[in-house]
Amino acid sequence: MTAQALYAHLPSVDLILNHQSQQALINQYGKEHITALVRQLLDQARDSIKQQQQLPLWLSLNECDGLALTQQKQQRIALFSEQLAQVAQPLGSKGQRRVFNLTGTILHTNLGRALQAEAAIKAVTDVMRFPSTLEYSLQQGKRGHRDHAISEQLQQLIGCEDACLVNNNAAAVLLMLASLANSKEVIVSRGELVEIGGSFRIPDVMRQAGCQLVEVGATNRTHLKDYQQAINENTALLMKVHTSNYMIQGFTSAVSEAELCALGRSMLVPVISDLGSGSLIDLAQYGLPSEPMPQKMLQDGIDLVSFSGDKLLGGPQAGIIAGKSELIDMLQHHPLKRALRCDKMTLAALEATLNLYRHPERLPCDLPTLSMLTRSLDALTDLGQRLIPHCQQLVGQHFTVSVVPSMGQIGSGALPSEQLESVALCFSVNNNQTSQTLNDLADLLASGEIPIIGRIHHNKLWLCLRGISHEQDFIAQLAQLSLTITNNQ
Repeated sequence: MTAQALYAHLPSVDLILNHQSQQALINQYGKEHITALVRQLLDQARDSIKQQQQLPLWLSLNECDGLALTQQKQQRIALFSEQLAQVAQPLGSKGQRRVFNLTGTILHTNLGRALQAEAAIKAVTDVMRFPSTLEYSLQQGKRGHRDHAISEQLQQLIGCEDACLVNNNAAAVLLMLASLANSKEVIVSRGELVEIGGSFRIPDVMRQAGCQLVEVGATNRTHLKDYQQAINENTALLMKVHTSNYMIQGFTSAVSEAELCALGRSMLVPVISDLGSGSLIDLAQYGLPSEPMPQKMLQDGIDLVSFSGDKLLGGPQAGIIAGKSELIDMLQHHPLKRALRCDKMTLAALEATLNLYRHPERLPCDLPTLSMLTRSLDALTDLGQRLIPHCQQLVGQHFTVSVVPSMGQIGSGALPSEQLESVALCFSVNNNQTSQTLNDLADLLASGEIPIIGRIHHNKLWLCLRGISHEQDFIAQLAQLSLTITNNQ
């Protein structure tokens, strides 16, 4: 068949768009997008004819002898529609989808970290739907400051003089350094030059802020005299960095915040701290690993402390800087502050979350993160026993499902070295029954409308039960996957 004859088999754009099968795609993705995809597929078909002297495989008819030209065109339009639907499908996939985080890491950086409290969700919905007093003072009847309300909350909760809000803790560190130490020296212990997620390193952020890093001490031991000997007329800050994502053990020594602050006061050098995770309550009261709290650091004399909103605090992603009012004022007037400031949704969620801390006795019920972390092992075991029949129905004879003790962690960037006792649904392969693998099962669980994300470890698939906050939704997802398997058999 000649190239000219092959070109004649290509349906026109109008014929394809006007075909009844296209209406659903147009309604879902928009006519403009679908038209562009049709033109793209037609260009691919023309390239195939030009370069290979044949139609692309997806547009070829297996048997066309005896078919009238009109019938062939109709069949090709149908084939074109099938290809169009496949190409269009990724357009409808969400950038963010709800999942069941059963990895064993509660504050999972890649899976959204802290779940928001119902009060925070309502607050965000309200400011999205209606105008709000984002930067307006009702008392004065004029423009206000967007950080003011949360600053007042933090003054009451942790005893700071003032506070500044930015979009995450990395931004908070950058703003502190750029505002207070540009073109000057910042002294940090070598044992605290950490790297966090995304290759964010303290030395790198100092360079971006225009600071000169002065390293003191050794990786495992730093003494007060190391800081004292490094201070000179160009020293702008002494800096502490909480090493929440790694631990040095053995022959170690570090200078406490109180000791460093006493030195800073005597030498008239401010002391700042990058705390990171930012727990506002003593986690030890719930049997969890203890974590430094910003209020304790402020009591020790720290001039500014920064911490995250979406880790142990249990709120939205935000960077919180609390401390001396004169230093906060310098941060608020730095040009970077506008670039790094929080939007109204973040501030609304953070304000609602901080309000929960006024009733600490209710936090394990009101704050989803703390609720998950404090669930008893007995409650998790009972949950696992209720779920076993639903899991076994899904996997049939291919896998054995059991409820077993397991170990997880609070967060990948918050206390990652601290193990957290938990309970898991554990899937092991019945080798005599099937050729299916754990990877096949993991792919199946992740393929549903609400993907189930676990982890493969020691030749078993583990689903940590601390991550299940909606039991009935989880059961419904297992049933949907079981139905899909049945329909495909």
